[in-house]
Amino acid sequence: MTKLIAVFRSRTQAADCCFRLKRAGVNARLINTPKQANVGCGLSVELPERYGDRCKKIIARANFSAFYGYLTLKA
Repeated sequence: MTKLIAVFRSRTQAADCCFRLKRAGVNARLINTPKQANVGCGLSVELPERYGDRCKKIIARANFSAFYGYLTLKA
């Protein structure tokens, strides 16, 4: 199983991103940012892998200034 994680430099923007994704019908959730990200606001958004492309479009449209990038973790 692979996890797709959207990493942010801002806790507020991570929470806003999660809210927007949920409003769009995506079962996203806030998680602690994994150490492997080497970025530290403390919160990231875990995305369902099957909705990866849809999530990426929603995040791109939101134009978050504190968005760092995506992290893929093998579970």
